[in-house]
Amino acid sequence: MIVPSYADRLAARISHTGSGLCVGIDPRPDKHANLQEMEKFCLNVIAETEELAAAFKPNAAYFEAMGSAGYAVLERIIEVMKRTGIPIILDAKRGDIGTTQEHYAKGYFGLWDVDAVTLSPYMGFDSVEPFLGYEGKCVYLLGVTSNAGAADLELHDLKAEGRKVFELVGDMAERGESGQIGMVLGLTNATEDILARLPDVPLLIPGLGAQGGDVSALQGESRAAPSVINVSRGILYSDEKPTIRERAKFYADEIAKVI
Repeated sequence: MIVPSYADRLAARISHTGSGLCVGIDPRPDKHANLQEMEKFCLNVIAETEELAAAFKPNAAYFEAMGSAGYAVLERIIEVMKRTGIPIILDAKRGDIGTTQEHYAKGYFGLWDVDAVTLSPYMGFDSVEPFLGYEGKCVYLLGVTSNAGAADLELHDLKAEGRKVFELVGDMAERGESGQIGMVLGLTNATEDILARLPDVPLLIPGLGAQGGDVSALQGESRAAPSVINVSRGILYSDEKPTIRERAKFYADEIAKVI
């Protein structure tokens, strides 16, 4: 049986929704009375955005901060997301030696069966390889993130080569099979020069909404690999629109102009 690639499934979902909106599930524990209410809130976000989302991206940190009970909530909402058939990107940003990564991969791809996971590539390609043995799955390597600290390492010049550090990550992304390795590109750093230096691989693009990114930065891009733009706080906790669905619809429409 041939397993469809992650990139093909994501592209099909983007085509179905007409937008590359990725809904970030980043519940803030301090905004909810208790863990039960936080779980209920997450389930409501999934239900309200299901028809608009090209992908869901739960961020493991917000659940890990609540201990084992929080982790159990994450497992339960992943099961709910899986029933929608919408690609799930687990935002974990793991990066460790190969044997440790094998166990992360087994947990995320083998046990939870998410579709993609974010990884830190800075221990080298052998720290990525354990995730590549799972058919139909994808990893997103941190390329150029949306925070100011991206200048400390990712955007640093390799003076001897005339390139930047994130381009080495791009080289790693091209070592995977088609659509198997993508990259994270913060929208606030999505300049024409940086986009030109990235390989044509799936892009996970955070930074729209609360972080101040502008989708017009992607105008005119013609990439074959599918990209999604993540919005978390702008959908979950913003006061700009009265309901979660209306906020998601606003961002989906903005993203549809470029993706």
